[in-house]
Amino acid sequence: SGDSGHAIFLSNCGVHRHAVLKHKLLQPILQVVFPILSAAPPPGEEDPEDEENDTEGFAVQVIDTMALHMPPEKLFNQLLPFTQACLSSENSYERKGGLMCMAVLAEGCADHIRTKMLSSMLQTVCRSLSDKNQVVRSAALFALGQFSEHLQPDVSKFHAELMPLLHGYLSSVNQTKIGHMTKAFYALENFLENLGQEIEPYLPTLMETMLSALNNAENLKLKELAVSAIANAAKKMLVPYFPPIIESLKGFLTDTREEMRALQTQALDTLSVLARTVGKEVFSPLAAECVQLGLNLTDAVDDPDLRRCTYSLFSAVSDVSPDCLAPQLTPITTVMLLSLRSTEGVTAHLEEDKQFVLLDDDDADDEGGEGDAVLDEEGETEVDDRDVAGFSVENAYIDEKEDACDALGEIAFNTGVAFQPFLESSFQQVYELRDFPHEDVRRAAFGAMGQFCRAQHKVWKENPTEANHQALHKLLQVVLPCFLEAVRQDRERQVVMAILESMNAVIKSCQEEALQAPGILAEISNTIKDVLKKKTVCQDVGGDEADEDEQQVEYDAMLQEFAGEGIPVLASAVPAETFYPHLNDLLPLIMSKAKSSCTEADRSFSVGTIGETLHSLVDVAGCRVVAGRLSNRLLPVLVAGVKDSDAEVRNNGVFALGALAQAAGPIIASEYPMIISGYNTHFTLFSQVFPALVARLPLKEDMEENKTIYSCLTFLYSHNPVLVVRHLRPIISAAAHLLGMKDVDNETRNTLLMLLRGLAQHHTQEFESAVISLPDEQRNKMTMAVTQS
Repeated sequence: SGDSGHAIFLSNCGVHRHAVLKHKLLQPILQVVFPILSAAPPPGEEDPEDEENDTEGFAVQVIDTMALHMPPEKLFNQLLPFTQACLSSENSYERKGGLMCMAVLAEGCADHIRTKMLSSMLQTVCRSLSDKNQVVRSAALFALGQFSEHLQPDVSKFHAELMPLLHGYLSSVNQTKIGHMTKAFYALENFLENLGQEIEPYLPTLMETMLSALNNAENLKLKELAVSAIANAAKKMLVPYFPPIIESLKGFLTDTREEMRALQTQALDTLSVLARTVGKEVFSPLAAECVQLGLNLTDAVDDPDLRRCTYSLFSAVSDVSPDCLAPQLTPITTVMLLSLRSTEGVTAHLEEDKQFVLLDDDDADDEGGEGDAVLDEEGETEVDDRDVAGFSVENAYIDEKEDACDALGEIAFNTGVAFQPFLESSFQQVYELRDFPHEDVRRAAFGAMGQFCRAQHKVWKENPTEANHQALHKLLQVVLPCFLEAVRQDRERQVVMAILESMNAVIKSCQEEALQAPGILAEISNTIKDVLKKKTVCQDVGGDEADEDEQQVEYDAMLQEFAGEGIPVLASAVPAETFYPHLNDLLPLIMSKAKSSCTEADRSFSVGTIGETLHSLVDVAGCRVVAGRLSNRLLPVLVAGVKDSDAEVRNNGVFALGALAQAAGPIIASEYPMIISGYNTHFTLFSQVFPALVARLPLKEDMEENKTIYSCLTFLYSHNPVLVVRHLRPIISAAAHLLGMKDVDNETRNTLLMLLRGLAQHHTQEFESAVISLPDEQRNKMTMAVTQS
């Protein structure tokens, strides 16, 4: 069929990307794709809602697939001339095609766009939002939604320009044009989700628009869009608007008419988000009622989407008020396990070419809410339907299994001992899904298995009986080997990333308990090494030889980052000497990504991973000997990091140097006389970079890392005050800035104040001289903070 042919073509673009580049096929593919992407509909067939046709949708998917599977530099070199020609065209459909291309590049080429092209691409989108043609404006909204979803946190920095544009668009669009309204809400939602405190000035106007839509709009789809946008709006700042929102949601959830189904589903989703964000004290009084509402709906309505959303609601309630959920765990787990066992909606169509399709045609709804998942004989899944708004269109029964896994894992962890009677049956059913054909279900199953381990560990810590301890190790002995095999063998990168994330969470929670089995530490370390060396099945390039110096596909780099995050997790779980041989093997692979020829993302990952690993060593036995042993190798890399041209790499370099000084302790401190005298090359480097390190303070992006930096300065001051006092003015200036910030945690503030009071007491003249140079407001705050007991 045409659909399966499209899927095979898309699969080949991804799996055989090196062949496409080697044989110079990229340009011919683009020459075919762009005319399709930017073609006007036949005369008389223009769609007033401008919904994408199948051929055009396929052209968009080709660009999307190439963005996910090809190095950004090589793709952009070929793609930009086509895109720029479209964007500057007089033809509105060609302008639309250029915007659609920009939009779908955002996921696969996120780092490249963020670091090199974001401002210019956003300017293009903003201009297009005011285009005279609705088709172009609609595509610009989709592009903005994609950017807001995939290019964070950088996109949110443009809120002053974008929020008025978005709100103005929502106010001006004809509400009968639901297709355009859908795209406008999509852009708004993704932008709001990451805005944080910056949303405050826009909130009153925004909520007035949303509540008006809830109460007055006749179109149910518009109500649904407003309900969804509210969920992403403002977290705890939404509390003043909470009562009217809840009353509207309750009204939707108790209306049994069939036409209310989609709105009910969205209302449940929004209720789940509100449960997690408005605060326990606000939501807890409603928790029991919400659980009962969910159970009533699962009893009354046989709909996989509705069940899926009730599972998310139960999961959210377990986070806010686990005691309310405990009495209802029997009916809740019963319905979830039925969802996991069910084969409803899953039909195998075996053909001579051994392809089959996961599809239930009888259940496909009018909105196109279910899609096909094509599986080839190797078990690889390709989703071959995605609509213009970028929403993932999946089989509802697949989504139900995925959300049931996610919810069971979280409920098990949050309800603790109350979940014990249901743990074994839940684990068995989830474990059966580890080989499920659809990647999203596998991903969720591996995530839930990790949550079950963490849940059992928490139960054992609270009730340290031998039976609980044995149950924990029984789980770990099944789950960790299962994780390691799947990391090596699963074909989908997203699944492997999820497994690595889940494994890291298990080790972080269970610490040394997770590493008791003979050889497990070596096996985990070797698996991390295999990912870093691109030796796993999902990193296989289909037999094509890659150039050794070829730039990485961004998703491959992300996969390696997930593996790299396991190194500091392991470092914190065992004595330093135990981990040292494995760390010794892994460090060269991490350090190789710090070269100046590597991308900013790779350099940031390298220096950041080294910093986190050193930070993890601080609290384990034997850290000082091991950190001291590593310091000669690491110092040049970290010094280069502090001097890097990229701000994120510099921040990571500052953090890593601070962590090295903390971890190595007196071994490093004893070298400071040599720094000043210039006897030791590496420590001379450290001396040269110290002013640069101080100049980067305070860190403004990774706020929690300031604590390590100021702990390091306190440590250096106690061992070698001359070095710190020599650079007192920039240290005091940075400290004053940090004291004036709202989102500084108490531990960081206390660490900083301890350093400042020591300086004020023992180096009074230098301290007062530095404080006098501050602006009046900062000087007063500093004086008050230091003199208060």
